[in-house]
Amino acid sequence: MKKVLLITLLAFSILFQSCTENSSKNNDYKDASLSIDERVEALLPLMSLEEKVAQMRIFHANIGVKPDENGKLQLSDKVVEKLKIGIAGIKNPGEYIDAVAAAKLNNELQKFIIENNRWGIPALFVTESYNGVDAEGCTKFGRPMTSAASFNPELVRRQWDVVGREARLRGMHMCHSPEADLVRDPRFGRMSEAFGEDTYLTTQMVKNAIIGVQGDYEGLGNGTHIGAVAKHFAGYGQVLGGSNFAAIEISERTLIDEIYPPFEAAVKEAKTLGIMASHGDLNGVASHGNPELLTGVLRDDWGFEGYVVSDSNDIARLYYFMKVAESPEAAAQMGLEAGIDIDLYAEDSYAYLPEMVKKNPELEKLIDRSVRRVLRTKFILGLFDNPYIDIEAVKKGNRAASSLELAKESDLESVILLKNENEALPLNKNKSLKVALLGPLVKENTKEMFESVTGNNIQYIAERGFALTNEKGGAPKLLDRDPKAIAKLVNTAKKADVVVLFLGGDKFTSKEAYFSNSTLGDRATIDPVGPQDELVEKITALGKKVIVVLKHRRTLSINTIAEKADAILDTWDLSEFGDESTARIIFGEVSPSGKSPVTIPRSIGQIPFHYSMKEINYKKEYLFLEKGPLYPFGHGLSYASFEYSDVKLSSNEITPNSEIEVSVSVKNTGKVTAKEVVQMYIKDEIGSVTRPDKELKAFDKIELNPGESKTVTFKITPKMLEFTGLKMEKVLEAGDYKVMIGTSSETYKEAKFKLKN
Repeated sequence: MKKVLLITLLAFSILFQSCTENSSKNNDYKDASLSIDERVEALLPLMSLEEKVAQMRIFHANIGVKPDENGKLQLSDKVVEKLKIGIAGIKNPGEYIDAVAAAKLNNELQKFIIENNRWGIPALFVTESYNGVDAEGCTKFGRPMTSAASFNPELVRRQWDVVGREARLRGMHMCHSPEADLVRDPRFGRMSEAFGEDTYLTTQMVKNAIIGVQGDYEGLGNGTHIGAVAKHFAGYGQVLGGSNFAAIEISERTLIDEIYPPFEAAVKEAKTLGIMASHGDLNGVASHGNPELLTGVLRDDWGFEGYVVSDSNDIARLYYFMKVAESPEAAAQMGLEAGIDIDLYAEDSYAYLPEMVKKNPELEKLIDRSVRRVLRTKFILGLFDNPYIDIEAVKKGNRAASSLELAKESDLESVILLKNENEALPLNKNKSLKVALLGPLVKENTKEMFESVTGNNIQYIAERGFALTNEKGGAPKLLDRDPKAIAKLVNTAKKADVVVLFLGGDKFTSKEAYFSNSTLGDRATIDPVGPQDELVEKITALGKKVIVVLKHRRTLSINTIAEKADAILDTWDLSEFGDESTARIIFGEVSPSGKSPVTIPRSIGQIPFHYSMKEINYKKEYLFLEKGPLYPFGHGLSYASFEYSDVKLSSNEITPNSEIEVSVSVKNTGKVTAKEVVQMYIKDEIGSVTRPDKELKAFDKIELNPGESKTVTFKITPKMLEFTGLKMEKVLEAGDYKVMIGTSSETYKEAKFKLKN
């Protein structure tokens, strides 16, 4: 009986395979009436092994894709040879030319690719986004950390909608952004590329960034937007010592409860087309060779259907850097089996797959799995049917007036007023004043931008004084203290009524530390570099009103600035209109409404130091150091003042099947219209495992006129109370909880409720 059953099953299997093959042969992958899966299955069997592997590789345009002196496409012999069998994609073609020129170049490049591989398979052109599209001639927005300070997810969605549109207009299809990492160590040079230290805030921002850049998914096939690649999965922002490429050690509970949620939302809610794996390891397991992470969590648990791309050369590095593979071929197999679909840049990894299949034919099944995912992405983006860009649309759509205004709007909602002693701000632009704009972060057009805001009543003197470094890209060096430059700035300040100091850091003091040993970007300390503190002390000693505009790409321990300055505007890294936006806030056109997306420590010695640490972490302070942070997470002042009152719960009890509402009355008791971010935190009073001191679970940005009140209501859901328990499973534990609603993680009103099972 068993033998008969086996023969029957075998016959059925052969018949099914034959039917599938015939179906694929009968279908034409160019037939747009077919489903995407049908088109993929029609194309895949036609491809040779070498053609399949080519669809698993991306190279950078800098190996030989550029315009000639007339703007026409010029390809190196190496690139021409590669493109004969097609390619998954090309990174940054046309990044250094304007949008129209890039669109023309990329149309020409795509045409060449389609016409020079057997099946006319188009390529993905890939960019990144840190200040808007990472290319010449696009709208420059503030960095992700800057926009996180807005606490306005809808604004972030609109901002990334522009990124998606402008990228597609210049011929891009995918974006190796946004970063879904949590960043809690300011030594890390890439801090400003992410959305802050908090799980909930980062989740909201990442989700909305992806929805925006992908045009709510519909923009992908319509040809108006690009696909997102959320990165770096997982834990990359937690490198030990804040040092790029260092080990990553995170408890499994922290991974599940804090690190994974932004990525899970990217997959389940925002439908990201791609995921990029982390450079690092995760508790000793290299992420690029981690099937439990890249297949188990990402695909089996979350249902991800897109492609996973390596970070730069990281599959090959499993062998020569991570040293977890015995050979380059073993590294390639490890990456393939783990679930990496595309090899970014390497010539010594997936390039070996065709030869490896000859020795191990079973590998072709995994290759087919990855190629399906890549082809599926290209069909979703409509590249087989509409591969080219309408040049006239580029001329109309790139850097549209609405996009530039959005950059300014984003700035104004993102500036954080850290300090405003004796209402030093705003200044009155209708009063005759002489204002000195001084310091190493003054730009060539800073004075011009301030003048555009205030007109002729305000007289400006602008002087940079000194640079922070020698401004060399690889490993910048600090400059020797220049006493003459400092003296000149002090003398200039003496001539002014008000001094605005532009201090902090720049793209040379905080940046990505690339793999090359000659490139550095992380720091061992977080004090302001150079003689900035000395400058603050000498200028504040003059008795003038001193406003500090803090520009930076990593959190700094600004003790001297916090003590001496009359007011501090924390701007992180604003848009191309940043100084204009700053001037508008300084002179009171708009009240600042940004909130700090990170905890601002007094010293690097306090790290790790994020507001949602376990309660037991707060037991002891440090000798010879003031208590707590300089400024807490969620902190940000206003030109108005807000009164919180009447915290009310709809019920004092919640069950696993019910929700309760909590409301608070917020009144603008100031004299100007202003926006306020109302923040809701929850604390689990007793847990079976040690619990965070508090966790942000909701926020709402509201605008109130002077004297106006508004009742803000939040829902408390059972999901908000879940955590990973003793048995490493999600649990809801009965007991006492505290809800806190206020203006920061340290200033709030509270109420208590119980969870009953």
